[in-house]
Amino acid sequence: MFKVLTLNQISPLGLERFPKERFVVGPEVKDPDAIMLRSFKMHDMALPAGLKAVGRAGAGVNNIPVAAMSARGIPVFNAPGANANAVKELVVAGLLIAARNLRGAWEFAQGLQGSDAEIGRAVEAGKKAYAGFELPGRTLGVVGLGAIGRMVANVGLLLGMKVVGFDPELTVEGAWQLSAEVRKAASIEELLRQVDFVSFHVPLVDATRHMINAERLRLLRPSATILNFAREGIVDDGAVLAALDAGHLHGYLCDFPTNQLKNHPKVLALPHLGASTQEAEDNCAVMVADELRDFLEHGNIRYSVNFPDVVVAREGVCRLSVANANVPNMVGQISTAMAQAGLNIHNLVNKSRGDVAYTLVDLDSPLPDAVYKQIASIPGVMSVRRITA
Repeated sequence: MFKVLTLNQISPLGLERFPKERFVVGPEVKDPDAIMLRSFKMHDMALPAGLKAVGRAGAGVNNIPVAAMSARGIPVFNAPGANANAVKELVVAGLLIAARNLRGAWEFAQGLQGSDAEIGRAVEAGKKAYAGFELPGRTLGVVGLGAIGRMVANVGLLLGMKVVGFDPELTVEGAWQLSAEVRKAASIEELLRQVDFVSFHVPLVDATRHMINAERLRLLRPSATILNFAREGIVDDGAVLAALDAGHLHGYLCDFPTNQLKNHPKVLALPHLGASTQEAEDNCAVMVADELRDFLEHGNIRYSVNFPDVVVAREGVCRLSVANANVPNMVGQISTAMAQAGLNIHNLVNKSRGDVAYTLVDLDSPLPDAVYKQIASIPGVMSVRRITA
């Protein structure tokens, strides 16, 4: 039986992906093989000794100590694209709110007093202050062209907007899913100089922290609006507020309210609603549950943030998975240990990602304990699993 500890409430549709005859799943599980979570912060958590995998039912993994997991040979899975439609729809809402001054207009209407006739007269007298503009012909900049960014870019075109994107790590597969009408900027500076709106869809890492700062804000048109439904910290809030107060920026919409932001008249700060739809929660939970199950049962890795993708159909009697430092001769040492024991390797796949390498070996006979221990003791090996069932 595999044991999966849940650290947050997980969609039942996801939990149903774990067969009850093979998995014990829940918040009270002890000594788990895997952990499944959403927003729980794991950085100060003591990691269970037998932990083999972590699955985040969402895209970002800032709440997970990924480096510590990698050092122990533990893959961290996530659900890229599973919440993309939910975030895309919130971005569309943000575009419309900003273009039509809906926040100010709503607050104005809420504050009206008097009889209906008096309110009607006040509406006619005051509505000009909230006149907006339409989206067709405006330019939308999209920073980060992953699953969410591509959907935002493509829907921008459907709204009649011009769209320019920037992503130095855009994959060939990602480019295929992006409309050919999306213009590509060579730098974020080039993008900022030409947009009316800019929407961010990048993870929060050292390279993206305060990606929008005082210097880059000066490149934007005073009529421009920033949308950040990605991660807090990508935008320098203090610099944005200074630009808003100076009339150098039209508006700022984000998913991360703070005391600085929440009461500013040109800011709309929402309570982290990007992926807060039932559909997104279901999609993320199902996707990550399937990833964890495939890894625990077969050693396959798909959509890990710290390990390479390795998906191989099971062949042979026994499967061995090895996570190790990406250094020379590791595969040679592993295969030599098996050859010296007279074991025939039916299939072997090795891939690496940065400092981590991962190997799957299918054998035509069981793996003796002595050979298992020998491989586990090789310097640089971080984790070893023997999969037979």
